[in-house]
Amino acid sequence: MPRTPLRLLPLCLAIAGAVRAQEPADPADAVEPTWLLCANPQTLPLLAQPSKDPGVREKAATDITADTLNVKKTESTTFEGDVQLVRSDQILQTDKLTYLHEPETFSTEGQVRYQDRGIRLVAKQASGDQKADTITLKQVQYQFNDELGNGTASEATMTGQVGHLTDATYSTCPPGQRQWEFSASNIEVDDETKTGTARNATLRIGRIPVLWLPYIKFPTTDERRSGFLAPTIGRDDENGLDLKLPYYFNIAPNMDATLTPRWLSKRGLMLEGEFRYLGARYRGEVEGTYLPGDDLDLEHRDRSLIGWHHRQSFTPHWFALADVNHVSDKDYFADFGDSLDDTAISMLPSRAGMYGRGRHWEASVSVESFQIANPEAAPGSEPFRRLPRANANWYKPFNRWFTVGVYGEAIRFDHDVRDGGTRVDLRPYMAFDFGTDAWYVRPQLAWRHTSYQLDGGWPAGTERSPTRSLPIVSIDAGAYFERDTTWGGKGIVQTLEPRLYYLNVPYRDQTDLPVFDTRELTFGWTSLFRDNRFGGADRQADANQLAVALTSRFLSSEDGRQRLAMSLGRIHYFESPRVGLNSDLSFAPDGSAWVAEADVTFSEHWSLGVTQVWDPHTSATDLSSVRSQFRWGAGGVVNAAYRYRRDQLEQTDLSFVIPVSERWRLLGRWNHSLRDQQTLEALGGFEWKSCCVAVRLLARQYVRSFDRQENFGLYLEIELNGLGSFGRDTGRLLDDAILGYTR
Repeated sequence: MPRTPLRLLPLCLAIAGAVRAQEPADPADAVEPTWLLCANPQTLPLLAQPSKDPGVREKAATDITADTLNVKKTESTTFEGDVQLVRSDQILQTDKLTYLHEPETFSTEGQVRYQDRGIRLVAKQASGDQKADTITLKQVQYQFNDELGNGTASEATMTGQVGHLTDATYSTCPPGQRQWEFSASNIEVDDETKTGTARNATLRIGRIPVLWLPYIKFPTTDERRSGFLAPTIGRDDENGLDLKLPYYFNIAPNMDATLTPRWLSKRGLMLEGEFRYLGARYRGEVEGTYLPGDDLDLEHRDRSLIGWHHRQSFTPHWFALADVNHVSDKDYFADFGDSLDDTAISMLPSRAGMYGRGRHWEASVSVESFQIANPEAAPGSEPFRRLPRANANWYKPFNRWFTVGVYGEAIRFDHDVRDGGTRVDLRPYMAFDFGTDAWYVRPQLAWRHTSYQLDGGWPAGTERSPTRSLPIVSIDAGAYFERDTTWGGKGIVQTLEPRLYYLNVPYRDQTDLPVFDTRELTFGWTSLFRDNRFGGADRQADANQLAVALTSRFLSSEDGRQRLAMSLGRIHYFESPRVGLNSDLSFAPDGSAWVAEADVTFSEHWSLGVTQVWDPHTSATDLSSVRSQFRWGAGGVVNAAYRYRRDQLEQTDLSFVIPVSERWRLLGRWNHSLRDQQTLEALGGFEWKSCCVAVRLLARQYVRSFDRQENFGLYLEIELNGLGSFGRDTGRLLDDAILGYTR
């Protein structure tokens, strides 16, 4: 008899079933069960600390205690006075429980209180019929232990595996402070099929109904089910009102898809889709969009995007990757991109290949092509296609200080406008590593041989099979010194780390070699210790030079954290470099620009980083970067940055999250180009957040294309903890705009 009342649990879970299915699968993404902003004494008290290891409930015995026990042989059994039933982690308390033997029914008098590891509830009265397998609760109030979810039901009845709830509610807000609430006139829950059906369901924010559904079917577990997801809405000058209503398809345990009709008021109806799949050795997704007859386009073109991303493992050493993309036209990202990263795309790459790696080797065979994705890019300006590219790197350490290896690459270059060819690049080398914990000397000797086989379309007189061979000698040496000192009264370990890098590469005339994929790399700290200032094999820089660098660090003696790091270095030329991509060589006769870097951690809340590249011959700054971040309180952060590159860009970037009060935060970013006297992105708004509701309103103006056209957008998002969000998803936008932003 006493086991029957313990079946109350499915009724309590039924009300929250609709929203529980939308909770994050990863516990790290779950909502923290905090009531700090919504504390309310009306929350249900715990009967006892929930058991961490409830064991198997079905096999556990039930212990019953009461002040008095009245047993009548043929009529009834009555427990009265502080009646308590305990089984495993389950506890049920009431004032009086009467069981009638002949009809096999029971009823309680006084308040019913129930608790287990996951939930606690109170009800005014409970009754049941064991023959009919029916239990009924009156005026139920429940609350989850590890979540904010709670609610009520005027009546809850369970017959077999099917539960019925009348006038049921659910919210993550405390009772009496319903900032949002989900309610339904009737909910039917089938515990066997793990599904529920709600009728006359209403979602209210405050007292305002924002969504009404006459009928909705939902899962009562975390298992994936097909159905509509939360809609998103936004507005900007370019597209007008932007409304998305995604529908999720649970195809199989390892496959799902999302189909999203997207209505752009100025352009028309777009269809977006995503298909994901997962196997024991592979995973991937296919995504795409399609907009027939764009109303804003003068030619009413169909607009589309398609992408396929795949990874597959064959053996522990070999795997395949594919990242294939295509857009219908070069204006697509300028029109539909919603971030600076999207609108800045000029070339859309597609690549696929087979890759392998082992203990002492790496190898790959791949193909790669590019599509022009910006109207400012001239036709034919896309990079050469690599059809295919094969490379391999093998090395063999004979002992701790001696290693031999070889790097090889073979590429077939192809282009619709320019003449192509084939290039083979080989680089065998020997490397030595001498030293201790306090010093090191690492000589390396390499030989680089590059050969070409050019197509027949090159101008007459062009050497069809040019080659280049030369040795590359380098010596990398350094030392570590340290001493104990103090900083602000605290123990500090200061290091001094000098480093020398000598490079010798003889000059070879390379003007007859084609330029397929080579460019000159931006000069910075890593350039001091690089054996080629070009990226790609079409040019190998000549060198007879010595890089001199010095780094000093200040480390906390207590925890080893770095408080300050300063570095300064420069390359001294014994012979001025002569190899370039064109005839314009602007190297100083005696050395490179000075490179300086500094990173300072003033406290746990404030850090500063500086990079400076200064040319003493022109007395001009080539590159300058200053970045700082300050954090405080509960989520407060300010980022400030300055970026300068001579003749290319000069920008300032300020972003912040400022907590105004316990619930209000101001959000903003201002990214401005001093060179162009134009704001690249201005973002401003606020966030209001309690324990169960968050509202974000953002206004954003940003450059949407290379011709400096601007767009203005207004985004509103309402997030209901434990249920989902409505409006424009601002998560990615704020993460990209504000370093250190957290929800």
